[in-house]
Parts: sequence; C-alpha cells; structure tokens
Amino acid sequence: MKPLTLLAAALCLNAPVHGAEPADWLTAFQEVGLEGEGNSAAAAAWGELTQYPADTIPQILDAMKGASPLAANWMRSAAGAILEREKKAGATIPTDEFRQFLLNRENAPGARFLAYEFLDEIASDSAATLVPGMLDDPSPPLRRIAVAQVIEEAKLIINDQDAASKLLRTALDAARDVDQINEIASLLREDLKQEVDLPTQFGFLMRWHLIAPFDNTGREGFDAVYAPETNVDLTATYQGKDEKEIRWESYSTSNDYGMVDFNQPFSPLKEVVGYAHTEFESSTERQVELRLGCKNAWKVWLNGELIFGREEYHRGIRIDQYVLPVMLKAGKNSILVKACQNEQEQDWTVQWEFQLRVCDSTGAAVLSDDRLPTPEPEQKGRRRSAE
Repeated sequence: MKPLTLLAAALCLNAPVHGAEPADWLTAFQEVGLEGEGNSAAAAAWGELTQYPADTIPQILDAMKGASPLAANWMRSAAGAILEREKKAGATIPTDEFRQFLLNRENAPGARFLAYEFLDEIASDSAATLVPGMLDDPSPPLRRIAVAQVIEEAKLIINDQDAASKLLRTALDAARDVDQINEIASLLREDLKQEVDLPTQFGFLMRWHLIAPFDNTGREGFDAVYAPETNVDLTATYQGKDEKEIRWESYSTSNDYGMVDFNQPFSPLKEVVGYAHTEFESSTERQVELRLGCKNAWKVWLNGELIFGREEYHRGIRIDQYVLPVMLKAGKNSILVKACQNEQEQDWTVQWEFQLRVCDSTGAAVLSDDRLPTPEPEQKGRRRSAE
C-alpha cells in the first residue's frame, strides 16, 4: 500500500495503520509545501510515526539530511515526541546510536545537534565528554556549546593571565557567533589588557574604493547597469545622480566587523546606488567563501563575473548573512559590491552599508597575501579624501 493510501486510511479511521514502515511516514513530511499543502497528511503521518519505539529515532534523524526546513520541523517534533513517550514508559533509549550519529560529521548539522540534545537529556555525562571535540564542528550550535565551555573555563582562571589568554584565543579561533566573539574580545581587552584584531582574525576586507551616488529612483538602480559593472576604472569620472560628476574615493574602515559605510564619505542619501571595489591577492587558485552582511539590495562580482544579488531592503544585517562559494584565481582578484539604498525615510532605513569577509567553508579566515595592518580608528564622521 502506498504512503498516501495509508495516510488516507489513518485520517478516515482515526486508527493506527499497520504494515507501514517509518520511511512511509517520513515521505509524507517531504510533501508539505509553503502554502500549507500536505499538512493534513503530515499530521496523520506524525501521529503514526510517534507510536514507533525509540530505536526509530536515529532513522528519523538520518532522514533530516537534505530535508526541507518544513519537513525537518515535522521530523524534529516526531523524534522528540517518541523520546518523551519512551522515557515516561521507562523504555530503553538508544544512547549509543545517538552518540554515533552525533560523531558522524557527514550527518545533517541540525540533526546532529538534536542528537546531542537527546543524549544530554538522557545521558548528560556521555554528552559532556563530546563537547571539547566540537570546537571545530561544522554544526554552528554544537560549536557554540564548545566555545561557551572554553569561555567559562577561562573566566574561572582569569587571574592566571597566560592560561586564561590561551583558552580565550582558542575560543576566539572557534567562535562564529557575534555575541561570543564580543564576549571573548572584551575579556581579552579589558580583563587581560591584550590587543585583539578581529578584522584579521575573521578575514574582513577593510580597504576599498567607493563611488556614489548613481540613481536608484523608483528602485530601478538594482537592475540598471552602471559603468563600474562593465569596467572598474579607478581613475574615471562619471555622471551620477542629478548629473553630478562622481569619482572613486579611497576608503578604509576600522570597524571590528569590517563595516563599510557609504554614508560616511557621501553623507546619508536616498534612492541611490553605490559601488565598492577591492582586490584580493591569492598565491594559488583556491576555493573560498565570500560571506556578506548587508541590509540593502546588493550584488557581488568576482573578477567581472556576477556571483549573486538580492533585491531586498532593510530586513536586518548580521555577520555571514549570505554565503557565496567562489573560486579565487592565482594572483589578483577583483571584488565589486553594489549596494542600493531605497526611498524609505524611517530611522531604521538610514543604513547604507555592508561587511564582507573571505574564509574557508568552516568560517576560518583566508587572508590576502598582501593584506595590510588593520586601519587605526579615525575621528568619527571624518570624510575620506579621494586618491
């Protein structure tokens, strides 16, 4: 009997359907759509699946690899319901299976974190032994747990400067969440009186040439092809918005997270387009990731090739908001960013900025061979002169 036939029987009879395998019900979760299609069948599948024993949970976790977010939510809920029912019944829980699933980094990151939570709930000592090995884990929530543990260890011995510093530097190498990075940096700077170069630590690009404003009236500038998109000539002048003559300006940022603020050299403007250009020197051809944060509409080019763009305004900004896998060529690589500001006048729409870093797939910095020292902080509001 096919899964949908089984589901129909379950819905009509409101009774368990025998002869089905867990995979039948898991398939139903994959059919759930963004508009709610498939929810009734998924609910029936959930009811059936949650009647299976605890040794079904690893199969559910395994099915989360490649699942859509909606399907993964159904699976996560079903696995949790099975665990709670089996705990109350005093049944045997497959802790070894959870441990092995967690240790396999090929499994889905979210599913591995769920396996850790289950293991921590029923065998906390066993889970605790695994935490130190998570500092380089590809699953962000697992890595976060390990970083938090190291931070707490450092706090306990903060008066031992050398030992605390070593722990905090280890935590900083592993940290990817801004709140943890800020906490580590604060402990190093304020408690241990040490310098912390976050831009170099995480590979933020700090030196650029900027040009603006081009026109974005009616939000038409996102699709408009202005001169920098076809040829980056840092010596050229162009006719910008309102027939104003514009040219490239040298710009550097000292922001801990590499924020490039168009408002600083050009003043706050609306319905405009700006471009930022920099070069990245690589000794070899290599795969990296460009990780961008931007709350404006944006596009990114590498060596003249459009990598990606997103026409969305003022929906927030965060570190590593967008991840763009690219191949650097040996030698100089040209990076061009387009940032579009729209017509909104609310206070929270003033920002016209982005941050960009280069790293490997784990988030570890990849630095340009000719990287210069991080710029010193400048007087707030100072306008940078053109080169």
